[in-house]
Amino acid sequence: MDAIARAWKKAVRTALPGPWPRRRIVGEVLLALVMGGVATLLETFARTGPALLIGLATVLLCVLRRAFPASVLLATAAIGGYALGPFPMMVGAAWTAGSRIRRVWVLVGTFVPAWVLFTVTGTLKDGASVSPKLIIGLSLGTFLLIAVLPALWGRYRAQRRALTDALRERNEQLVRERVMVVHQARLRERHRIAQDMHDSLGHQLALISVHSGALEVDRTLNERQREAVGVLRQAAVAAMRELREVVGVLHDESTAVASSSPAPAPSAGGVDGITALVDASRSAGAEVELTSEGERRPLAAVVDHAAYRIVQEALTNAHKHAPGAPIAVALRYEPDALVVEVGNARAPESGGARPGAHAPVSGGQGLAGLRERARLVGGMVHAGPTPEQGFRLAAVLPYEGAESEGAAAASDLDDWALAGLEAVPAPEGRRRSPAIGCAVGVVGVSVALLALLAWGVFAFVQGTGEATVSLPVYEKLMVGMQESEVRERLPGGNDFFTGDYHDSGPPRPAGAHCLWFLSGEQNDRWAEQNVLRFCFRDGVLVEKADYPVRD
Repeated sequence: MDAIARAWKKAVRTALPGPWPRRRIVGEVLLALVMGGVATLLETFARTGPALLIGLATVLLCVLRRAFPASVLLATAAIGGYALGPFPMMVGAAWTAGSRIRRVWVLVGTFVPAWVLFTVTGTLKDGASVSPKLIIGLSLGTFLLIAVLPALWGRYRAQRRALTDALRERNEQLVRERVMVVHQARLRERHRIAQDMHDSLGHQLALISVHSGALEVDRTLNERQREAVGVLRQAAVAAMRELREVVGVLHDESTAVASSSPAPAPSAGGVDGITALVDASRSAGAEVELTSEGERRPLAAVVDHAAYRIVQEALTNAHKHAPGAPIAVALRYEPDALVVEVGNARAPESGGARPGAHAPVSGGQGLAGLRERARLVGGMVHAGPTPEQGFRLAAVLPYEGAESEGAAAASDLDDWALAGLEAVPAPEGRRRSPAIGCAVGVVGVSVALLALLAWGVFAFVQGTGEATVSLPVYEKLMVGMQESEVRERLPGGNDFFTGDYHDSGPPRPAGAHCLWFLSGEQNDRWAEQNVLRFCFRDGVLVEKADYPVRD
């Protein structure tokens, strides 16, 4: 039972694809009832088939048209060729098929068999009384008008809706990307501020702390002066701690973005400023040696700034973690890169800080920031202890810089927040509008309809001539003439114009077969037509009759 229930639910979901809001349910029910009612009324007046059965079939087809557009169109066309009632439903089925069948060849492969079915059922119904050529022409014109044109309109509406939805989604995506780029730009700026605060202010505060620590152990100062220097050192340490906290907040919020952001434009410092850093460390009592090897090369701005910051951070770390230890700063201009190396020996056991002094404040951002700076310019940083229990920091920086040009270009943009957006390449050719294909189809259908209309007018005139006998010819034909002679003088005839008159007029002679024609004599009475009848028996004309028939 559960399997049957699941299969039933699956079949219902397949036949009635959702979602089904209340408004749509009401609309679908009303549409199905209207289609079924119209089909029933048309069949009642046309009397071409069982009206109630065709009305119920139309309701079912209307309900299933969204789930099975191709099958519903084929079924409606097959019924529509025989009965008049499903004609309105054929318009709706064609519109649904055009809007829901995406592939062009599938759509063509659906409409061609539908027209064939429409023509075959029409031929089976009227083929005995109407020329097959006329049936094919009328079925083609009718099918183009009530099926192909609605399908083209439905396809245009569906493509236009899809294009509008795609443009709306694209616009929403661009808005989201713009917000993300602005957010990333803000985070990049915060990252730059945090890095510069750490490198510049941290360095200066570290020097203040080192100077204060050296003064605290100076024997030439009295106790009161040492206390004042101690207060100064504690204030420097507290300022460094607060700076580390602020830098940590700014850095944590922007670390994820900084990994994919271009390097910021340099604000201050460079290789030329390294000498000033070394002099400041020497004035603080540290033993610092600066050496330069190789032929000096011009550096990109971001590389020059990165070298300065790396030396600054390395000196700051040496002052904090190994006070009093000798420091060696080396700049080597290699053929393809600048090597910056800063090393310090092990701190002497009688360090400058007195017992009980505060430990150096470290936020853990220095080396991470240096590695990030080097990565953004295409370089790398190595830091670690040495066998002599000292510490060595070395950076390899390419002269050109991996992203220097991009960063410089970004700094020239008027809208700095959109500097991360990539330019969208212009399309190579104009994109074809969905309206063009539908317009071509409409023009083709219109031309075909005009051609069929012209052919229909010609066929109507020709058929009328074949079904009409003038009064002089009628008077010359006498009873008793041979059938072959009479047929030679009469036109070919056309049952399309005279088929409805076969059961009219006076009784036919027994055992005779007759020919019916329209009279060339105009009838002065409204809605009356003069009919000529020629009856033959045994190859002889046995009767000719001229009688009026009310249309």
